[in-house]
Amino acid sequence: MRDRDLAQGRPLDREPAPSLRTLHARGRLAAAYPAVPELLAGADADELDFAGRVLAPLDPEEVLRHHPDTPTVRIAVTGRATVGDVVPALTGQLARHGILPRTLVCGTGAYLGDLADPRSPLYAHAPDVTLCVLDPLTVWDKVAAPWQPIEVSVAAERQRKVLGELAQAHAAHAPPGATLVLNTVPLLRRFTHQLTSLAQRAELGGLWRQFNADLLYMARPSAGLAVLDLEPVTSAGVRADEPRLGAYADAHCTAELLAGYAREAAHLIRGLRGAAKKCLVLDLDGTLWDGVLAEDGPEGVTASGSLRGAAFGAFQRTVKQLASQGVLLAVCSKNDPEAVTRALAQHPEFPLGAADFVTVVADWGSKAEGVHTIAERLGIAPEAVVFADDTAFERESVRAGVPGAAVVPLDGEPALHPERLLADGWFDTPTLTDEDRLRPARYARRAARERSEAGSSDYRAFLAGLALRVDVSPAEDHELARLAQLSLRTNRFNLTGERLSTEQVRQRAAAPGAVVLAVRAADRFGDDGVVGAVFARTEAGRLWVDNLVLSCRVLGRGIEEAVINGLLRAARSAGLTAVHAGWRPTRANAALRTLCPGHGFTTVGGPDPGTAELRFRHPLRQLQPVPGHVRLELRLTREQEKRAREEGEVTACAPSKN
Repeated sequence: MRDRDLAQGRPLDREPAPSLRTLHARGRLAAAYPAVPELLAGADADELDFAGRVLAPLDPEEVLRHHPDTPTVRIAVTGRATVGDVVPALTGQLARHGILPRTLVCGTGAYLGDLADPRSPLYAHAPDVTLCVLDPLTVWDKVAAPWQPIEVSVAAERQRKVLGELAQAHAAHAPPGATLVLNTVPLLRRFTHQLTSLAQRAELGGLWRQFNADLLYMARPSAGLAVLDLEPVTSAGVRADEPRLGAYADAHCTAELLAGYAREAAHLIRGLRGAAKKCLVLDLDGTLWDGVLAEDGPEGVTASGSLRGAAFGAFQRTVKQLASQGVLLAVCSKNDPEAVTRALAQHPEFPLGAADFVTVVADWGSKAEGVHTIAERLGIAPEAVVFADDTAFERESVRAGVPGAAVVPLDGEPALHPERLLADGWFDTPTLTDEDRLRPARYARRAARERSEAGSSDYRAFLAGLALRVDVSPAEDHELARLAQLSLRTNRFNLTGERLSTEQVRQRAAAPGAVVLAVRAADRFGDDGVVGAVFARTEAGRLWVDNLVLSCRVLGRGIEEAVINGLLRAARSAGLTAVHAGWRPTRANAALRTLCPGHGFTTVGGPDPGTAELRFRHPLRQLQPVPGHVRLELRLTREQEKRAREEGEVTACAPSKN
């Protein structure tokens, strides 16, 4: 069992299954559902299989009666053949991430009708995610014997076109923001080796790979179509087909393939919900380099020069690749800070250097406290952290002391470090924006800003010297993905907790009377890009603010006050008579309850009995000033923006291309 765990990058730190078995035996799984992610944090394949099989029959409504705030996702499963066996595996994977699935398995082999018919049970289920599982016999059921490679290619292209049409139907009939998930199709040896000519066998392989490539190129996750690539699953040694069950039960996928599919699908669903992690916190000794800094000194630790050292160098290059895509890197090490600084800054052979890390905690205290310190410095929630360490004690201390943080189980084998770090796709996101890529540099500028603030004895003087510029105007098309990302991933300053996909943002921006604004900020330390979003609409001479979202990394500079007060002034200048807004409580935005009252809004009625939402109204008579240290440009409509340009007004902060 352990060999399989290692092959999948998940060595077993502890034994969670007995606790899960106890809950199952006592009938307490629904009541204890929030504890399940922690119980499965170190689970191996067998334990996840057991978890999925006992959790799949749970009634989601029973779980929600006990825990109404449990994150849920509505899933529909369909396919060319029998695919319902994916549900237990998917349930177990989602449970690891704290997500409760409400799953409908549609008719066996009826995916054409399920997706094409707007009156099908699939659409009646109103899925957030539809899994159309393409098994290994996809295409081959349309190929008659005897056949040639070109005939298989024609059948594959017809299948791809059918899938494209079904994707269009799903976009038309599924709820706004829903995602259809397809997958690449493994090429089976039992088909390739029906060709005795090696040349024809190679031709078939090339044509089949082109078919899968065309499927992958269809993917547009932000527009509701995702395609899972199963080649990394099969290349890890997983057999794709089950000949006996395929012949007798029309179930062609092996349990191992469905488990790999479920793992990738769960990562996708987590990413679609905006739950990707933001920061990778790394230990040093035995994790990032070979050696013990306190014993070997900065010159004695290594990441090259030997086969074992080179394995650490490969891990550092993996980490550097993640950082290039916006993952924040931090160090939490039990070492003297001066030695850590020297090693990171001066070691000639490390792919990673001091500039790659946004912050470093090096002391002899608890690593759980160190992770909390890092999260506080970066202004992110501790649960947005992934912690990687080769010492079991340190991993357990962070699991216990930082609930919600992901813990990567490394050990004394550095050659497996990259595999284990990447196993759970903690940083997977549907799309990558330029804003993501620039995140580390912007956090570095934030650190410089905070150092300047710490060195100033007069906070007002510090703010005045920031040269802070804020531009708020209708979002450009290339900014819509960033606005969706902010709505999905921002928790603390999210007025109503509403989550929107890129396509939903696009649809909202195109609606009559819609006001979708991007908040951009810059100061003397650099351009922060798009840091917030306003989702609003004009009706009956009033402005209705549906949501206001600001990145936590810009709070405390007066940007939130500038946006709200500027919005009120712009509404009055536009001839509107009032501004309405609401606050809907979530697990993280309690501090925003007083935001609107603090800016002159009055409460309208009592809390909504269903959502506990509070509604507010501002009559636009007495307005508070924009903070004096903020140079604000705010325009509600394209017409105002066009008029400002025609009159020669210069925006204080040019719309970001990020």
